Amino acid sequence: MSSFLAHKQYVETCVICESLKPKGIHLYTSFICTECENDLIQTDTNDPKYKHFLKQLRKITNPEIFS
Repeated sequence: MSSFLAHKQYVETCVICESLKPKGIHLYTSFICTECENDLIQTDTNDPKYKHFLKQLRKITNPEIFS
């Protein structure tokens, strides 16, 4: 059973593109996929896509409330 779990790929939902991706980074409790991380780093601040990144990244600052 443990070898089955070792070979199973774990995916998470990216906070920016909202797609399931296997690789990326964690920022607080959120996940950013490698593709979005690279796009974010290479995007000029004057690009309209940059505003989309900022909008999506604002979700990270809102703490999740568990009741």
